[in-house]
Amino acid sequence: MSTIEKAMGKLAQQAQAKEKPPESAVEDQQVAAANFSANASVKDKPVLQIDSAVLKRLGMLSDIRSRETRVLSDEYRGIKRKLLKNAFEPGLIPQNKSNLIMVTSANPGEGKTFTSINLALSLALEKDKTVLLIDSDVLKPTVSKTLGIGQHMGLMEYLLGQTDDVADVIYHTNIPNLRIMPAGMPHHLSNELLASEKMRSLTEELNSRYSDRVVLFDSPPVLGVNETVVLSNFVGQAVVVVEQDKTKLAAVKSAVLQFSEELAIGYVMNKAVHGKTGTYGYGYGYGYGYEEERSA
Repeated sequence: MSTIEKAMGKLAQQAQAKEKPPESAVEDQQVAAANFSANASVKDKPVLQIDSAVLKRLGMLSDIRSRETRVLSDEYRGIKRKLLKNAFEPGLIPQNKSNLIMVTSANPGEGKTFTSINLALSLALEKDKTVLLIDSDVLKPTVSKTLGIGQHMGLMEYLLGQTDDVADVIYHTNIPNLRIMPAGMPHHLSNELLASEKMRSLTEELNSRYSDRVVLFDSPPVLGVNETVVLSNFVGQAVVVVEQDKTKLAAVKSAVLQFSEELAIGYVMNKAVHGKTGTYGYGYGYGYGYEEERSA
């Protein structure tokens, strides 16, 4: 090899060394890329797809028309009218939380999630309102499972501070005007987080940030879960689901006596069968009314 060729080769090696970044720089680039990917996964949220056929199979409201769907739609239309009136017309409920509604029951298994989802679907039909359904039953979240929309970042991640923007955990759906906040991943401090000051701040933000929106909390049952009572102080209305021939009156009274006196309480009679029963096991007879005397 000639002297000229050796010199040219050395120059080429030096140029290549200058172009190659040090290992620390490569690692920094990889970390930056990972952070960008994580941020993109939050910002580029999926639109959650709710299958009408699944809703129909579960005996819920859907756009697949049938006699049962029409009857159920009429029942929930009557319930939501009372909720909307209290939420957006001046009255006895404090306006800073009148559009925040908790759906609960005295005990598990009385149909609160079924009621929460159907109320959300009915409210989503309103032309000038949107509805946000929050799965706040973080101990036994069932909204995502029932609707078949998969596991997504949600309420727990927000309360844990993994994101500072509540919009990051609110998902659009293929149903116009319906938004969903999933429960998120289970956490050993879920009880404490649900009763935390950050949860109170979240409810205040939802009220002020989305003043034309109804916010439904699918909440844990009242009896035996202190966090539900704490949550009741953050909202303006409560819908208590009562299962016909199962829920004991004493249990309902024990539950509602724990609520704030400022809370407007309505009741939905579930499984009150006076016609054909849906495949999900729920009938179509519902009642709604406010308790004026807590001690009665």
